[in-house]
Amino acid sequence: MLYLVRMDVHMPHDMPASEADEIKAREKAYSQELQRQGKWQQLHRVVGEYANYSVFDVESNDELHTLLSGLPLFPYMTMEVTALARHPSSIR
Repeated sequence: MLYLVRMDVHMPHDMPASEADEIKAREKAYSQELQRQGKWQQLHRVVGEYANYSVFDVESNDELHTLLSGLPLFPYMTMEVTALARHPSSIR
């Protein structure tokens, strides 16, 4: 199942820089492992925002929820999830 997910990050302004850096490092490692596994297929930055659009290929809604809620930045994110289906005119 394919999903398009927009993630907007809202870090607290009063969070110590060292804590924010540690969370971001764990986020990077976690997201890169999901990419290596083929679960997180695409990751695109939104220009001028602390946000991204990502494409996930997972087995179920529950698996996606588990992966997303496991993100170290999850407590500081708002997300919009859209289920995708193959378009009949797509050549891929």
